[in-house]
Amino acid sequence: MSDKAGKLLRLKAEMEDDSNLPLKPSNLVFGEGNIDSEVVFVGEAPGQREDELVRPFVGRSGQLLNKMLEGIGWRREDVYITNIVKRRPPENRDPSPEEISQYAPYLAKQLELLNPLIIVPLGRFSLNYFLPQAKISRDQGRVFRTKKYFIVPMFHPAAALRNPSIMREFEATFRKLPSVIVACKKNWDIHDFA
Repeated sequence: MSDKAGKLLRLKAEMEDDSNLPLKPSNLVFGEGNIDSEVVFVGEAPGQREDELVRPFVGRSGQLLNKMLEGIGWRREDVYITNIVKRRPPENRDPSPEEISQYAPYLAKQLELLNPLIIVPLGRFSLNYFLPQAKISRDQGRVFRTKKYFIVPMFHPAAALRNPSIMREFEATFRKLPSVIVACKKNWDIHDFA
């Protein structure tokens, strides 16, 4: 086991032992995938299916995410997938600001360990964690540079499944991800790939 894998396992165990984290007794859905991936997808919180299987993005949204990954020649195992909030809010409601703030330090540690080149926030809650002033409807598909990462916001797959026009934008942004990686590696001054 690599040092990085060991540190991630310890972080997961620390979260499981943290009695102050909200949304127990639902399962802790820590994240999965290639821990050395250049790309990390970050959603908002697990849903019912994710809670049952203890895996992120395995319901309808996850099926769409898998299809989009395959469409650009990637496999789910090639990337890392996680959420800000690691336990399911009741009735699949949106995570509250308090829940996000309680899980946020753990996400920051997780991302520090993963050290990706690009973070893809899926949906507005995830986007606003990384870029508080951003709006998903305006900023999806753009590339932002922070001190540590490039941020490429995308609509949440659930929103794409509900709205054909969002689906078109979601698909178009997804198709651009390979070229965004190339550009970020070259450290280009990127503002917008939309």
